[in-house]
Amino acid sequence: MGVSILDLSAQGSLLLLIFLNTFLLPSICIYYLYRARYIPSMHMNQPEDRRLPYMVTVILYMATTYVLKFKLSPISEMAPRLAAGLGGITFSLLVVLLVNRYWKISAHATGIGGVIGIIGCVLFKFNTDMLLFPMLGWILIGGFLCSARLYLNAHTPAQILAGLGTGIISAIFTVFFWF
Repeated sequence: MGVSILDLSAQGSLLLLIFLNTFLLPSICIYYLYRARYIPSMHMNQPEDRRLPYMVTVILYMATTYVLKFKLSPISEMAPRLAAGLGGITFSLLVVLLVNRYWKISAHATGIGGVIGIIGCVLFKFNTDMLLFPMLGWILIGGFLCSARLYLNAHTPAQILAGLGTGIISAIFTVFFWF
């Protein structure tokens, strides 16, 4: 079934809810933390600079996952994979938060690893060839993103690989246990 049975305005409202809670609100909160001097720079170069922004983001993602799963039950009944996918993303962010306590890990690589992992796992699990070219495109984008992080000296190769691994493993867990 899925959310495709909703009319266009309901689909737009759902996308807006997800956008606000997973992008706009975390961005505003991180900007507030910077302006209030809880973090010294928007670049968050040091692992300790990232702790509070990651905690805020994880809390917002958890809240959004909770709302999608338990408070919007018609949505969760129509599209249970929506909350499952967001739960997997939340899990990967939680791993990044915990690893970051001891070592800087690439959240960018975690995100792109999650996208590649989800597409690859769905392609494999549901045997759908229509995702092959999108997956190859995302692998190319991931290569550019990871190369840019290395070029900017934002991360070491080990931090990039750890991020990619975290994203891919979270995606595998999400697709094979929750989808």
